[in-house]
Amino acid sequence: MELSQATTEISKTYQPKEAEQKWYRWWVEQGLFTPERDPNKKPFTIVIPPPNVTGNLHIGHALNNTLQDILIRYKRMQGYAALWLPGMDHAGIATQARVEGMLRKEGITRYDLGREKFVEKVWEWKEKYAAIIREQWEKMGISVDYTRERFTMDEGLSRAVREVFVRLYEKGLIYRGKYIINWDPATRTALSDIEVIHKEVQGKLYHFRYPLKDGSGYIEVATTRPETMLGDTAVAVHPEDERYQHLIGKTVILPIVGREIPIIADEYVDREFGSGAVKVTPAHDPNDFEMGLRHNLDQIIVMDESAKMNENAGKYQGLDRFECRKQIVEDLQEMGVCFKIEDHVHSVGHSERSDAVVEPYLSTQWFVKMKPLAERAIQQAYADDQHQNEDSHVAVQFVPERFKKTYLHWIENIRDWCISRQLWWGHRIPAWYCDDCGEMSVSREDLQACPKCGSTHIHQDEDVLDTWFSSALWPFSTMGWPDETEDLKYFYPTDVLVTGYDIIYFWVARMIFTALEFTGQNPFKYVLITGIIRDAEGRKMSKSLGNGVDPLDVIEQYGADAMRFMLSTGITPGQDSRFRWERAEAARNFANKIWNASRFALMNLQGFKYEDIDLNRPLSTVDQWILHRLNETVADVTRLLDAFEFGEAGRTLNDFIWDNYCDWYIELAKPSLYGDDAEAKRTTQSVLVYVLDQILRLLHPFMPYITEEIWQHIPHKGKSIVIAEWPKVRDEHHFPEAVQEMNMMMELIRSIRNIRAEMNVPNSKKIEIQIQADNEQYLAILERNRTFIDRFCNPEKLTLGLNLPKPDKAVSAVITGAELYLPLAGLIDIEQEIERLQKELEKLQFEVERVQKKLANASFVEKAPEHVVAEERAKEKDYLEKRDKVLARLQELKG
Repeated sequence: MELSQATTEISKTYQPKEAEQKWYRWWVEQGLFTPERDPNKKPFTIVIPPPNVTGNLHIGHALNNTLQDILIRYKRMQGYAALWLPGMDHAGIATQARVEGMLRKEGITRYDLGREKFVEKVWEWKEKYAAIIREQWEKMGISVDYTRERFTMDEGLSRAVREVFVRLYEKGLIYRGKYIINWDPATRTALSDIEVIHKEVQGKLYHFRYPLKDGSGYIEVATTRPETMLGDTAVAVHPEDERYQHLIGKTVILPIVGREIPIIADEYVDREFGSGAVKVTPAHDPNDFEMGLRHNLDQIIVMDESAKMNENAGKYQGLDRFECRKQIVEDLQEMGVCFKIEDHVHSVGHSERSDAVVEPYLSTQWFVKMKPLAERAIQQAYADDQHQNEDSHVAVQFVPERFKKTYLHWIENIRDWCISRQLWWGHRIPAWYCDDCGEMSVSREDLQACPKCGSTHIHQDEDVLDTWFSSALWPFSTMGWPDETEDLKYFYPTDVLVTGYDIIYFWVARMIFTALEFTGQNPFKYVLITGIIRDAEGRKMSKSLGNGVDPLDVIEQYGADAMRFMLSTGITPGQDSRFRWERAEAARNFANKIWNASRFALMNLQGFKYEDIDLNRPLSTVDQWILHRLNETVADVTRLLDAFEFGEAGRTLNDFIWDNYCDWYIELAKPSLYGDDAEAKRTTQSVLVYVLDQILRLLHPFMPYITEEIWQHIPHKGKSIVIAEWPKVRDEHHFPEAVQEMNMMMELIRSIRNIRAEMNVPNSKKIEIQIQADNEQYLAILERNRTFIDRFCNPEKLTLGLNLPKPDKAVSAVITGAELYLPLAGLIDIEQEIERLQKELEKLQFEVERVQKKLANASFVEKAPEHVVAEERAKEKDYLEKRDKVLARLQELKG
């Protein structure tokens, strides 16, 4: 692709689609997103939170990706070797469910295909949706390094997963055992605790009488799950409950089943719940399971993996658990055992994936001991609290900081992690069982024979690992670990993770644990937490509500830049935001404003080359003002991006570009551009194009396409804006006097235009203007800028001076350093003018009180930077002076 520098003609309107297709492919072809390991550069690394290969990306992905892209483009321009490593997650349960759903439409199941053929089908699905995701990344304009793209089940990551499994097993941190786990009967797999969503459900509390074996009476128990009574192996009471102390050690006969079970004492029992006595079903309740271990109770499983009653359920065998519940309650009522049923609202676990009611189920599973892994992270987090210097942080920093408490609360109360899943899609557990000697062996490589007896009659564990097990290794496995690769040495640890608050437990914490264990370092320095995007009414987006937004629809209608700017400027770290189409339209309008301003600049740069840019020439006040404001904007945007305040950075850019550059500087530059003074024109051209160049660079991380398109047309030095240098504050462009002067002139022009609008006097109608300066300094400013007042205020007669006689019937306004009078004889209504001034007085009084309240805050005065406090004091003085002038004018009019 040939690039012609400084071809100063661009189309009348910006065409997003053309720019997006052209520039993205060129960027990738030129390798601009692929950093080299340069010893003279600092690395800056982000690993993408890998999207699941289950379908299209949603608007939340668009937000997350946009924020990462802003950071990586910003750091790339600052001269870092900036790597944004892309990849995707195999998403075991979710992807398998999607493929099984596809097969059901064809009238077949995974069992019809067999494991090997089914897995082939899932790989086909993965390839299809991985290609779709890459297309969407391209549409969004994200600058990932495709040469380093990874997948959680590629060869290298699979090797890392096995290495971690074996090492943890050898340290005794992975074990296999029978435990109560969360079972999803719909997908027929185990779930970890955090894959269970608890919902309040209107249910029933059933009261039963279990008869004592000695015939002396009965003991009452209450349960919400009558179907599990078939697996009861005890009744428990609190040891200090005086009502039941005489029964401890006796036995009852379990109704229907006829099994004799003991009455035990355990402090777990809540004396206030129900009758104070509870049935104990160790195979179907996690708390009962723990009681069963303490009291050496039998564990009787009464359901199968699909939550149907099994052979231990007697005559109820084959019934669904909820159908069994109805039947058993009817039978117990007939027997007189069930004597009371109450309405009862309680929390019921549901599968995050299938929404099925989770069944606590006794099963042989694989677990990770989490407490030993969590200890180092906990110690590090509390040690970090002692550090005052930001550079001395040892723990991962959460932004906003409040999410550190969320993270700490979970890791301090962590339970062992069930990592086995009864699926076919995923990393197969690297454990083999010998059919001859019964030996179990774990291995980094596929075993062909039993290490103990040499038998070849061995089989691999059928289960796969939880998806999050491989995702937990993502920051370092993607760099080539366990090998000590050059990328790992240079780019790891990473710098920032951008993710949602909903996966702090699932993913963030586990990445920290595993990274500390296997690399000795934190996986990233910062975790930037985003909120979710809700609809315009504040509702969560969902298929059932039909309120989801496809980012490609936004791009199709408004362009990628508009979508990116809208998403990134409408947020606050950690807070949910709302999607509104009108904001996308406003962002598109902003893009058009930039395009039109650039087109104007280019039309006035014919024959102007990069070498012609010269800011060492004598600068006008207007030139000095825009250069000073540019300096302030560079400083503010840089500071805000470093603090991850994308919304504020975007708003700062919007204000400077739209208000200062487009609405003011371009208008104020026209007299020089169209005038006869060649030197003044050359200076203005230099400033015009220099500021435009700097604006495009500042805006590039937010709006990459339009900035590249314009930048390639203006005089520049460099290949692409992608690798152009990030703007710096230039001390020689510090012009506070020019800013004071221009602020006065802009306030004056705005005031006169506002008065015209309020009095319905068109700008084309000439009017008399009288301006009384407060002192000689302000009068000199007015005199120097008389031509601007003439140009923008259209006076028939302009009077400037000190202590001027005040006209009678005139509309007045107070600005910093002067009072304006517009004698509008025949047009002014005294009562209307009093009303207008009264409103102005109220506004000024509000500002006075606001700033005085701020200055009365000792914490603000002590902690805020000195220049910020000084600015507030200057505002207070200015507002007070204006208020007093308005008061005086009101008194004059009221006479």
